[in-house]
Order: sequence, then structure tokens, then C-alpha cells
Amino acid sequence: MSVRGPKSGSDAVTGLSHLRVTFDERFYIGPGRADILDLIDKTGSISEAAKRMGMSYKRAWNLVQELNNGFGAPLVQSSRGGPDQGALLTPAGAEVLYRYRSMQGAARTAIEADFSAIQKLRSDLS
Repeated sequence: MSVRGPKSGSDAVTGLSHLRVTFDERFYIGPGRADILDLIDKTGSISEAAKRMGMSYKRAWNLVQELNNGFGAPLVQSSRGGPDQGALLTPAGAEVLYRYRSMQGAARTAIEADFSAIQKLRSDLS
């Protein structure tokens, strides 16, 4: 299942660069966790997603485990060996990623006018 939604946080050059959604004192989803889900979805591999993000496989695996545990249901399903080896987002994982990207888009839209005003002020003052 492929997830297509609003642009990812890492694609933003200006404006909203970081949205962190906190569920409790120990669990959140932010741009890095969303990006790992996105790359697993695109590549079908935790290892390849880790490489593209410049992190170790162990770190990526730990992020996946934190996401799975934090939601109380698997967001990523992985299997080793055989013709079905690799990783994919579960329907819950695809929904979480889509909703997070949607929140990023909504936040960007919500701050657009104020951000533009601040940018103009910044230009006027320099």
C-alpha cells in the first residue's frame, strides 16, 4: 500500500519545518518517524530506509519498534527470508502516516499568512 499525502516535513525549505505530535510523556510522532514510515513504504525495506536516512539499521529498527509499541498495534510488518522478505506498512501504519502528513499540511496552511508577514518584516528590516 502506498501512501500519498501532503508533502513531507523534510521537503519544506521555509515555513513549518517540524511538527511533533505528542500522545503521552513517552510517545510521539514527528518528522523523522514519519519519514522512516514513508521510506519503508516506498522501498519495502527497513534497511534501505535506514540507509536513505543516514542511520544505522539498529536505530531504524528501534524506531519501528517504538512506533509499533506506542500505537499498541503494528504499523510496520516485516519478515525475514523467503520470497516475502522485507517490510511494509500495515493499514494502520498507512493511516497514521497519511494523517500525520495531513496534519503537516494543515499546519502549514494555518501559519502561511503569519509566516509571510514575518518574512516580509524580516526583508524590510534587513
